[in-house]
Amino acid sequence: MGSDTNATFPLAPVQFSRLTRRGILLGLSLPQLVALSIAVLTLVVSLYSAGATGVAWTSPIWVTSAALATIPIGGRKVVEWVPIVSRWVWRAAHGQLTYRRRIVKPRPAGTLALPGDAAALREWNDPESGAVMIHDPHAQTLTAIVTVSHPAFALLDPGEQHRRVAGWGRVLAGACRSGRIARLQVTERTLPDSGTGLAEWWERHGIEDDSWASSTYRDLIERAGPAGERHATTISLSLDLKAASRQVRTSGGGMRGAATVLRQEMAALTGALRAADLTVGGWLTADELASILRTAYDPAVGVDLDRHPDVGRSLDAAGPVAVAERWDRLRTDSAFHAVLWISEWPRSQVYPGFLSPLVFTNGVLRTVSLHYLPVRADQAARDLRKKKTELISDAHQRRRIGQIEDATSSAEYEDVLQQEADLTAGHGVLRTTGLVCVTAPTIDDLDAAVSTIEQAAIQASCEVRRLIGQQAQAFTAAALPLCRSV
Repeated sequence: MGSDTNATFPLAPVQFSRLTRRGILLGLSLPQLVALSIAVLTLVVSLYSAGATGVAWTSPIWVTSAALATIPIGGRKVVEWVPIVSRWVWRAAHGQLTYRRRIVKPRPAGTLALPGDAAALREWNDPESGAVMIHDPHAQTLTAIVTVSHPAFALLDPGEQHRRVAGWGRVLAGACRSGRIARLQVTERTLPDSGTGLAEWWERHGIEDDSWASSTYRDLIERAGPAGERHATTISLSLDLKAASRQVRTSGGGMRGAATVLRQEMAALTGALRAADLTVGGWLTADELASILRTAYDPAVGVDLDRHPDVGRSLDAAGPVAVAERWDRLRTDSAFHAVLWISEWPRSQVYPGFLSPLVFTNGVLRTVSLHYLPVRADQAARDLRKKKTELISDAHQRRRIGQIEDATSSAEYEDVLQQEADLTAGHGVLRTTGLVCVTAPTIDDLDAAVSTIEQAAIQASCEVRRLIGQQAQAFTAAALPLCRSV
């Protein structure tokens, strides 16, 4: 763009770093190297020991090993599918693909009644802030969730958009500088609208005079309200208990000390969000979190929960009644789900708000989750030096064997140099993972919704891939605001 255009539109474009696809040697991963080593070793030993006859007799071994290392299926080499398929077979043999809630057997006190590896999560009701905190004893994290609201970003003028983008950047920079935050999760989900908001507005402002206009307006609200959908945004803050162990001991130790340290991070995040012109709705209580978990597994009950706010708010009963995991989808109480991974962010420069086609797709129930993992400055510097050394070494090896340098390697090297320059300038480093959970009442509707989301991702200059063999674990990371990993 020229200078005049930049002056008129101060919102600057951004460009994402490419997904690293390097391997240990010449772009080959460790499983590929093992398989190729087996193939080469078998071929050489058979050739020197039995000649051509030995090569023929051992051909099933070295041909199979070479095929496993080189043939791609679904974006992965065959050998890289071995651990995924093995884990799936093991879980299927031990009956871990289905979950049925035991109605008679009571749950342990303080649990969230969730299936799978999320069953270990515990709740802690903080008496100071009134918020519910989720403790993960395995990952050693303590998580709190806050609701936020914001004006329509696309309707703001470029100057205001630039100011809000800079404010959000300061929020993420604060997470990097803290050193105690394990993960920051931004969740934007769509829910069926019960129409209670329109009904309440009509009760406050409507005129019930039995006229034709009044009757028509009231009937329109009753029909259109439940057919709509609403958006809800939450930000989950996860405290790394290992990194904050000294502060936790200073604050009294145990869960009370951890809650004290987390409250400090909560106050800092609240101030940063307000400085970014985001409206903070308050940190979730146990009842509010129970409603989110219940509607994630059973979206059909969401309208009833909105109309009857006094029921379905118990956190120990918010989990699903039944879950059945399949190879590429998940079925819960009243819906089918499929989790998509944003495998490619825009490779060209885009403006903030580029995810609008993905977030505002009409007629599809979905949850978009962005996981931000702050990296300490010293660790980020070591990682960048390691990447830089590996890229230079790979380029040297390719030149030695006469392989032509490709543009992808050059672009990846430029990304590393740019990240190194940004880190030197004082910016933080965040590892971002994007997940999209698509929900539908039937399998056919789910496939149609997934196709719609895939097309919306293309419009957003992104690429999404359906996760295979790990839908249950991915669902807890994408649909639940609990800062879970895949």
